[in-house]
Amino acid sequence: MTTNTREPGVPSGLSVLLEAVLSVGTELELRSVLQHLVDSAVALTGAAHGVLDVVDPGHGSLLESVSTGTQDTGPSPAVLAVPIHVQETVFGRLRLTGKAAPGFTDDDLDLLRVLATQAGIAVGNARLYETARQRERWIEGAAAVTTALLTGRAEDALTTVAERARLLADAAAGVVLQPTEAGGMEIVAASAVDDAHSLLGTTIRPGSAVLAQLLTGEPVFIDDSANDPRMTTDVRVRFGPSMMLPLQAAGKLIGTLALPRRRDARPYTSVDHLLATQFASQAALALVLADAQAGRERLAVFEDRDRIARDLHDLVVQRLFATGMMLESAQRRARVEDVRDTIGRAVDELESTIQEVRTTIFALQQPPADAPTTFRGKVLRETAGAAAILGFAPSAQFTGAVEATVGEPVQAQLLAALRRALATASRRTAISRIEVAVDATATLPDGRPAVRLTVTDDGRREDGAEGTTVTWQSPR
Repeated sequence: MTTNTREPGVPSGLSVLLEAVLSVGTELELRSVLQHLVDSAVALTGAAHGVLDVVDPGHGSLLESVSTGTQDTGPSPAVLAVPIHVQETVFGRLRLTGKAAPGFTDDDLDLLRVLATQAGIAVGNARLYETARQRERWIEGAAAVTTALLTGRAEDALTTVAERARLLADAAAGVVLQPTEAGGMEIVAASAVDDAHSLLGTTIRPGSAVLAQLLTGEPVFIDDSANDPRMTTDVRVRFGPSMMLPLQAAGKLIGTLALPRRRDARPYTSVDHLLATQFASQAALALVLADAQAGRERLAVFEDRDRIARDLHDLVVQRLFATGMMLESAQRRARVEDVRDTIGRAVDELESTIQEVRTTIFALQQPPADAPTTFRGKVLRETAGAAAILGFAPSAQFTGAVEATVGEPVQAQLLAALRRALATASRRTAISRIEVAVDATATLPDGRPAVRLTVTDDGRREDGAEGTTVTWQSPR
């Protein structure tokens, strides 16, 4: 290194140093501070190229590199390097290359050390500002998740958590894993930049090195998912740095929140680990509270439906049945044929009404949030789905022991036929009524027992005719 020599035309003196220090110290955004630091160091010393390698103070791994100028491609360029310290911790290393002969001087080194000292203070301030903003974003994200879960706006609670965490962590994907009966863990909810569906069902098999930690609620931090021997899933090759955080509240392990980044993405820092872990803890608590709240709401709905069903059975059905008995008695005593026919039609209408009320009672007794498991429930689900399109609810009537006599294969065929019939009817104009009838006491022409589906509507067909009846039947 040459001593006390400076090239003509190269900026020198306290004015240049002061300008460089002010340039570095006037920014609060960390990336801008780093870029100003490298630019100022090159301008101050006359170097052709400068690069600042930033390391994670918690792990010592390279986070990013900031550079300026033209890289010297010579065999052995002159190099001037100084460390950047932030509160006695090495933040990075500033390297300058490519100064023309006679190369860097002691004055260059002294100026660079002064700049590095001032830059350390500026970087420290910028890091504090960035950490505060980052913490604020995670706190706001956790609050938004809690609000969405507790107000019932989240259609899928686990997917909501995964989506929000992915955005906050700038991750390629956010997934929630839950324990399986076989002793592993499976991805049950996923959010990703692309193709989230392909992640669902991915399983960490029993025996994985990370599984014991995850099942006991310990966080796992991965530097490179694709090459870490502890990772065994098929999708690991798509990702690089990853955080796997327990969703645990009140001693209950709900699952694990995993936030993998792309293979070429920057590593997670110790601050990222801390903030994401805190987010996972609050999200888990919100999930537990939301589940408890949903349970209370379901119980209230069940109790209300039970009350309505009892009222319908005890009051409406009994009164209708009594009225029907009175009309049947009057029909037997009536002498005029027209009166007998009128009373007969009234009795038929009452019997149909009683059947529909009983069907309504059955529907009220089904859990509203669960998929129906009975054949009646599945038919009613199809008619309820059609009601959203039609603007009115089709009526449904069942005859015979439909649950006991209609097998699963025939049920599937009948439901498919019902969906087709309802879809066709919904496209007709001037439609105001659809009647669905399932008769498990029907017979085929050869005498075999059968189930018959009849769908009748009053809509106008393309040929101008009104009213259509579709019939489908199959051996039971």
